[in-house]
Amino acid sequence: MAAFHFELVSPEKLLFSGDVEQVDVPGAEGDFGVLADHAPMVTTLRPGILTVHGSGGEQKIVVLGGFAEVSPEGLTVLADVAEAVDDIDRGMITARIGELEGRIAKMDLSAELDKLITRLDHFKEVDRYLTGTAAH
Repeated sequence: MAAFHFELVSPEKLLFSGDVEQVDVPGAEGDFGVLADHAPMVTTLRPGILTVHGSGGEQKIVVLGGFAEVSPEGLTVLADVAEAVDDIDRGMITARIGELEGRIAKMDLSAELDKLITRLDHFKEVDRYLTGTAAH
């Protein structure tokens, strides 16, 4: 499989920079996979699991929002928060879920409520993944 350059950057640090075979990205409009020679695009990220496929195997990283850009040079992900699955603070995810549930309980029906429910669902999906991972 052909390789391409991938960089994952958070406000705190450069988490990954190197050649990979595939990256699966949690896009705001659904998950998508990037291979070499992917069509150029820019999209926002939702909270989810980003999977890097390289010569050393699979690496799973929790991302909590940001942007992804596919260009002829490769893929760049600018994540609001990004941590390896093994390093993620589950307490922070649980706290974020609780905070969103509290805000939702106080809101009337609106487009903003729909957005918060969707964001809550994304955080719960990350939590379910982490719970399943911890059990193995």
